[in-house]
Amino acid sequence: MRIIGIDPGYAIVGYGIVEYNASRFTTVAYGAITTPAGMEFPQRLRRIYDELSVLLGQYRPEAMAVEKLFFTTNQKTAIDVAQARGVVVLCAQQAEVPVFEYTPLQVKQAVVGYGKAIKAQVMDMTKRLLNLKEVPKPDDTADALAIAICHAHAGPSLLTMERLKAAQQKLPPRPVRGRRV
Repeated sequence: MRIIGIDPGYAIVGYGIVEYNASRFTTVAYGAITTPAGMEFPQRLRRIYDELSVLLGQYRPEAMAVEKLFFTTNQKTAIDVAQARGVVVLCAQQAEVPVFEYTPLQVKQAVVGYGKAIKAQVMDMTKRLLNLKEVPKPDDTADALAIAICHAHAGPSLLTMERLKAAQQKLPPRPVRGRRV
């Protein structure tokens, strides 16, 4: 299964693409989509959309794993990140890539085995699981790879459910059987 993990943002969108077969990972690509601070916000969203569209077309993932947003402060940042995340989800939907969401706690649990692990532990385990020489930079990229790993561990059953749901939607409705009077 080819998975793209996304760590959403509007200045930096981390992405990591992995193959997961027979409980083994292969790193396909990783990096970050960046937008300059002085760029108009709608143009930043457009750049994220355009560059992510190219990635989805080039690598053709079977699933996208995105981190759920959680903010306790700075409402303006939360709204802007949420808008960028919406662009990411729209891009995946237009490419017909199923989207799966994971909380930071779920990512930590899947990668480290402990939901309250610190960031350094998650990054180190990501490096080890993907057999990388060093932790990818920027941090958003390493986070995106961790999100992809999370989906590989938790997602196959979710992906099966998604495919089943899609197949059921394409079937004609079942006839209703009632009692004859």
